[in-house]
Amino acid sequence: MAEAIDLTGDGGVIKTVVRRAKDNAVAASEDLPLVDVHYEGTLAETGEVFDTTHEDNTVFSFEIGKGTVIKAWDIALRTMKVGEIAKITCKPEYAYGSAGSPPDIPPDATLIFEVELVACRPRKGLSAGGAADERARLEELRKQREIAAAMKEEERKKREEAKAAAAARIQAKLEAKKGGKGKSKAK
Repeated sequence: MAEAIDLTGDGGVIKTVVRRAKDNAVAASEDLPLVDVHYEGTLAETGEVFDTTHEDNTVFSFEIGKGTVIKAWDIALRTMKVGEIAKITCKPEYAYGSAGSPPDIPPDATLIFEVELVACRPRKGLSAGGAADERARLEELRKQREIAAAMKEEERKKREEAKAAAAARIQAKLEAKKGGKGKSKAK
């Protein structure tokens, strides 16, 4: 299993790499402060999803270090490279805390985000060639996500079929036992 890294030293932001980026992948920097991410946020206590970009396959964009997102994201995204997926567990003081918590999230909630760093960009936009390359790369990532989603759905269907088959076998055994008891009494 992947190693959990305490990014704050106090257990406030824990990062676990789910998928590593390629060695030559770029990271957010002063020259590339704008980041695009895909994410899914869940409540640690219940596992309930409270926010996601996966349903509509959008990206969420923000500038690192400007305080426009929760502290945990500013801290964790600085440690990531494009293509990396990480699970980020954040204590309330690094998430929403008591101030500004959305209505569906308890202020004292520990949150877990699975975040994919999709792109890092400069503040003033890309050159024409860079924009075309970025669009092609984002399209490739979208295709990979669609393939992964299809595989996940196929696995889910197989699990459901296996459960149904197991239930049918159990039901058949129960009916056989009922039938067997009746025959032994008739003897």
